[in-house]
Amino acid sequence: MDFELILKVYPYFIEAAWVTLQLSVLTTILGLVCGSLGAAARLSRLAVFRFLGAAYVSFFRGTPALIQLFLLYFGGPQVGIQLDAFEAGVIGLGVNIGAYMTETIRGAIVAIDKGQREAGRTLGMSRWQAMRYVILPQAARLMIRPLGVNINALIKGTALVAAISVVELTYTAQRFIGSTYKPFEMFLISGVLYMIIIYATGRGIAWLDRRARIV
Repeated sequence: MDFELILKVYPYFIEAAWVTLQLSVLTTILGLVCGSLGAAARLSRLAVFRFLGAAYVSFFRGTPALIQLFLLYFGGPQVGIQLDAFEAGVIGLGVNIGAYMTETIRGAIVAIDKGQREAGRTLGMSRWQAMRYVILPQAARLMIRPLGVNINALIKGTALVAAISVVELTYTAQRFIGSTYKPFEMFLISGVLYMIIIYATGRGIAWLDRRARIV
C-alpha cells in the first residue's frame, strides 16, 4: 500500500467527488421530474398517454444505460443535439433513472386504497384535488424508501459517465492508474469516497422516512 501516493493524489479525488456529488444531485432532480411525469402518464385516463408512459419505461429500463449515454453524447450531434460530457451525463442518467422512479411513484399511488379517493370525491373534491390532498400525501410516505434505493443505485451508476470523459471519481482513478500503475490504491480511494457519499445519502433518506411516518 503506497500511502505516500494516496496523500499526494487525494486532493484530485476530492475535486472529482464534488463532480460526482453534483452529478448525483442534478440527476436525481431530473429523475424525479421524469418519474413524476411518467407516473402521471401511466395513470392517465387517456390511452395515448398510458402508451407513451409505458414506452418510456420499457425503452429506458430495457436498454443499458451506457448505450443510452453513448447514443446521446456521440449520436446526438448527428441529429442536432450538441451537449458537453457533463450535460450528457446528467440528462442521460436522469432520464434513465426516471424510468425506474416512474414505477416506484406509480406503485405507491396505486397502493393507496381506492376508498380514499372516493372519500375525497364524496367531500366534493375534484379528481385532481383528491389526488393532491388525499392520495399523494399518503403515497409520498410509501415511496421514500424505494426512491432511496433508486438514488443509491444512481450514485453508483454515475461511474458510467467516465466512459464519456466526465472527470468524476472513476475517470480520475483510471487517469492516475495510467500514470502510477497503482490500480489498488486508486480504486480504493474512489471506492471509499463513493461509500461516504452513499452512506450520507442513506442517512438522509432514513431521516426523511422517519419524519414522514411521524407526521
